[in-house]
Amino acid sequence: QLHLVESGGGLVQPGGSLRLSCVASGSTLDDYAVGWFRQAPGKEREGVSCITWRGSTYDVDSVKGRFTISRDNAKNTVYLQMNSLKPEDTATYYCAAERRPIGCTVMDVRGYDSWGQGTQVTVSS
Repeated sequence: QLHLVESGGGLVQPGGSLRLSCVASGSTLDDYAVGWFRQAPGKEREGVSCITWRGSTYDVDSVKGRFTISRDNAKNTVYLQMNSLKPEDTATYYCAAERRPIGCTVMDVRGYDSWGQGTQVTVSS
């Protein structure tokens, strides 16, 4: 059973940076696509970025050029580097894993069967 734990959230000023980590245990992330999702109070969960097990990435338009997803398979960890943060990026961020040989998506969560507990990101001056 894959177990995911996020970390790295916190309070940051607009324009600042944070790096989130998603560490997997119980199994390796081989053959898994990993996605980052976020949910702000009163809003629906939305996808942010995903990465295939081979390292191809996808970002939604709102974070393109600011967020970078990456993975270190040796450490069983996926990262989300967030730069130029905006107040609208404030949310709880979750990572999730989907056993998927090809591609990744943040538009359909049905395949994601392992989720972390979330880490809070607050962007405020």
